[in-house]
Amino acid sequence: MFGLKRVRGGVHPDGHKDESRDLPILTDIPLPPLLTLPLCQHSGSDAMPLVQEGDYVLKGQKIAKADGRMSANIHAPTSGFIKSIQQVTMPHPSGLPARAILIEPDGKDEWIELNPPENPYALAHEDLASLVEDAGIVGMGGAIFPAAIKLRQGRRFEIKTLIINGSECEPYLTTDDRLMCERAADIVEGTKLVRHIIEAYQAVIAVESNKPEALIALRHAAKDIGSIEVVSVPARYPMGSAKQLIQAVTGHEVPAGARSNDIGVLVHNVATVYAIQQALVHGRPLISRVTTVAGGCVKTPQNVEALIGTPIRYLFGACGGLTSQPSRLLMGGPMMGQVLPAVSVPLIKGGSGVLALTHAEVNEHVPAPCIRCSRCVDACPMGLLPLEMARASRRDDFDTAQDAGLKDCILCGSCAYVCPSHIPLVQYFEYAKGELKDRRAETEKNALTQRLTQARTERVEAEKAAKLAAKKAKEAKKKKAAKNTPEEQENV
Repeated sequence: MFGLKRVRGGVHPDGHKDESRDLPILTDIPLPPLLTLPLCQHSGSDAMPLVQEGDYVLKGQKIAKADGRMSANIHAPTSGFIKSIQQVTMPHPSGLPARAILIEPDGKDEWIELNPPENPYALAHEDLASLVEDAGIVGMGGAIFPAAIKLRQGRRFEIKTLIINGSECEPYLTTDDRLMCERAADIVEGTKLVRHIIEAYQAVIAVESNKPEALIALRHAAKDIGSIEVVSVPARYPMGSAKQLIQAVTGHEVPAGARSNDIGVLVHNVATVYAIQQALVHGRPLISRVTTVAGGCVKTPQNVEALIGTPIRYLFGACGGLTSQPSRLLMGGPMMGQVLPAVSVPLIKGGSGVLALTHAEVNEHVPAPCIRCSRCVDACPMGLLPLEMARASRRDDFDTAQDAGLKDCILCGSCAYVCPSHIPLVQYFEYAKGELKDRRAETEKNALTQRLTQARTERVEAEKAAKLAAKKAKEAKKKKAAKNTPEEQENV
């Protein structure tokens, strides 16, 4: 059905996947004494707590509800007592605190009563999207975008092709690989459900060519389903990026400033469709995930299925512990992952990997002046000019950086990876994007202030005009009464 197309740019970093890809997913991790559930594990505002200190909760019980369109529900990963709702250190490079719900497990691991639909395909599409929303499912590949929103967008647009992203091109990470090998049937069923919800014409599960076992397992699970095709895509970073995957599979390029919906394509990660299948078939909310625990400091790298909120030090402990002091802790892969401030931070819904890297793996260098070799231009999968964007960002010339394509930059790090001068290009782009975001927020704030001021001025003027009109009417009535003769007044 699909003839794979060549895509521009990309790099081939050392994979470091063999250490964890051959071991089965570890599922029997002991419960930690405390689970920490940040109220923001999604791309929107914090969820609103539904519990308070001292409450007893069951496994799967909703403990925080979405607050706004981009927010997501949060559920108790196990049964126990709410210890507190307080500020905790977040899994973010800033190390800044954020509100979280702390649960003390009681060891019973007692589920709330689950009520999965008898036949999901018999329900209305909006009802299925609502069940996904209620389960608190977000993009499991790291984007943490609420899955129900993408399903509803798929209903509003004419989606011709549903692509399930099984590329997993980040070094070290084998989460999706093991999931596809061990739970292929569930992923295929999840793909069928998503295709049913958005009414896509066809579905394709795209897997990088360096995952032969996953390809075999998925093709076997989908062999009797004509509407789902499993294809192999080239193993090249950042093939896991939605726009690159769309171009490789369909041959169509998403225009600058547009979304995949605009060209009739919707992309979901394999772990996301697995979570959707668990919610719609078994009624289970998103309370755990498979994550890769790897890096040179980890004794036995492998994939672990852990409860959301588990401190990452327990994940390291489940894999034999750390053999040395890590030079860097990461959540996600080394190309686009977030640096972690401490091993005490919790696993969150978007945590596809937890890495403890040695000094040799970090490979830090002192930046040197740019030699204008244009390797960054050749490596950029978006066809941008990283050299010009970085130079403008360093001068705080954000308009020029935006003209050079900053808005379309996906922060994949390919340019920085090939730079012989070891210039931290992605850091400049993140800085510029942050400043532009703040500028837009300030502009929107000023515009809102102007609108509110204008509305108040118009309201005050209207009130003045109404009072003046009432006053004139009252005076006119008095004058009319004064003109009446005594006989007329007596008759009145």
